[in-house]
Amino acid sequence: MTDEIRLETYDSIATLTLNRPEALNALNRAMAEALDRSLREVEGMSSLRCLVIRGAGDHFMAGGDIRYFQQCLQLPEQQREAEVNSVIQLVNGAAAALRRLPQPVIASIRGNVAGFGMSLVAACDLAIAADNARFTQAYSQIATTPDGANTYFLPRLIGLKRSMELSLLNRTLDAGTALGMGLINKVVPGADLEMETVAMARRITQGSPQALSGVKMLLNASLQNTLAQQLALEQSSFVRCALGMDFKEGLDAFLEKRPPRF
Repeated sequence: MTDEIRLETYDSIATLTLNRPEALNALNRAMAEALDRSLREVEGMSSLRCLVIRGAGDHFMAGGDIRYFQQCLQLPEQQREAEVNSVIQLVNGAAAALRRLPQPVIASIRGNVAGFGMSLVAACDLAIAADNARFTQAYSQIATTPDGANTYFLPRLIGLKRSMELSLLNRTLDAGTALGMGLINKVVPGADLEMETVAMARRITQGSPQALSGVKMLLNASLQNTLAQQLALEQSSFVRCALGMDFKEGLDAFLEKRPPRF
């Protein structure tokens, strides 16, 4: 794995670390390419039950690397267009991959979150933050618009008016406000972030992989489906689970008054 991304696995949990701490984990081409490769690798891990995304050092991600984009400005216009297109395609693909993964994805956040960092947080299934986390859209500050499915997931998480407020006014949210808006699920003291993240991931791994992936699929599909479509999808998913061995184990464990072993 390249230096820009670290991917480690332990006990059915994978941890993907954005690894440019000297640049607040800002995204350049090398990181975008490494993120794409890492998520493709994760998709091939059949034994994986949970993915955690975190930033190295004191921050999650400060958005795009300004120095990288300044270098892009030196390119001839046609070449610059191709370069920017290819990088945005990579980050958009990363956001799609996070939702496509059957395993739940947790964002573990401390420090600054801006730009594509906001997109990553919004694309993850769960988010836990240290109390020093700060969230800013930041795109309009450099005269661009969001990427990485930011404008798809953010309004669905916090509503259209609040998304407009954050995107047009570049309002910075502290962790408590982000929790109240529904952008994240939990706030913990900074010293406890790693421990609390592991606890959340381990709780996920105790569940039935088939059921958890089904829940993720159903909730994601509900954002586009009609009621009739969602009911049909729920029915087929429930029946599929009921035919699996995890369902029998869940029923046996309940009747025997013991934790299930999935």
